[in-house]
Amino acid sequence: MKFWTACGLALTILVSAAQAAEPRRPGEYPPTADSLPQPGVAKGKLIGPLEFRSRIIADTVRRYWIYVPAQYDPKSPPNLLVFQDGQRAINPQGPLNIPVVLDNLIAKGDIPPTLGIFITPGNTGTAHYPDTLGTGNPNHRAPEYDAVNDSYARFLTEEMLPEVAKTYVFTDDPKRRAIGGTSSGAICAWTVAWNRPQAFGNVISMIGSYTSIGYHPATATTPAIYGGDIYPGLIRRDPIRPIKIFLQDGTADLNNQFGNWHLANEQMLSSLQWANANADEKKDGGPRYDIRYEWGDGAHSDVHGGWLLPGILRWMFGK
Repeated sequence: MKFWTACGLALTILVSAAQAAEPRRPGEYPPTADSLPQPGVAKGKLIGPLEFRSRIIADTVRRYWIYVPAQYDPKSPPNLLVFQDGQRAINPQGPLNIPVVLDNLIAKGDIPPTLGIFITPGNTGTAHYPDTLGTGNPNHRAPEYDAVNDSYARFLTEEMLPEVAKTYVFTDDPKRRAIGGTSSGAICAWTVAWNRPQAFGNVISMIGSYTSIGYHPATATTPAIYGGDIYPGLIRRDPIRPIKIFLQDGTADLNNQFGNWHLANEQMLSSLQWANANADEKKDGGPRYDIRYEWGDGAHSDVHGGWLLPGILRWMFGK
């Protein structure tokens, strides 16, 4: 189902009216008030950067930040949001600016208090995470994010979440947990939920790289390693997981040697819808994918996803 709420329609009308004198250019999605600091809104604490070295993803060091809502109460465990490429997800000059979005939505009562964990990919070959990377990509991003296996899911559920839980409590209900990301971070989020639906029941996928980045051909001594472009086939053949997913992409997204990003996202949507329809036809009493999506007219950018993010969180976590 296309993501189109009364709130989204109202925002579109406002943006359209404001830009009536100057037509919107493709890919332009100015941030709404929900993504900007607002006076009088209680601000959560953003703790970090902290460093973490994984045993499961060996020889890597990464940074992470913990967002603790102003309304945090350990006696009432909050929802959980985990977002990949944390260095960009928390950037106050970036299009996502997730801590501010959480501040605003929680303050308005649109979503319950939510703890955030924002994690960078790992970096190899350094004793500490390099300060020089800024919002750029560490060198182990593709091996972690584009791999179609359970290594990253294990890292999260067996190492990172227990580490954060030493200090802060959060829900263990998968319906109140979301994992998200953009580009390769999005396919990473899907892979985690696909392998651990008992840990994460909600996925935010923006400009997802459901392409062959992770593919490595077979050699004389090693089998082929497949990339994320196999997911549409897996979704059609495997049992349905109890996952709620929001898919966002732009019609001008990448088209290169790894694949066509928008076609890949269309294939994901088609496969999820087909799996539901097939289960309905067979009168299967099991779960269904809960799907919403929005195709914009932008390129490979976080801008459209950032514009949609407040509505996505309301859909996933709304009371």
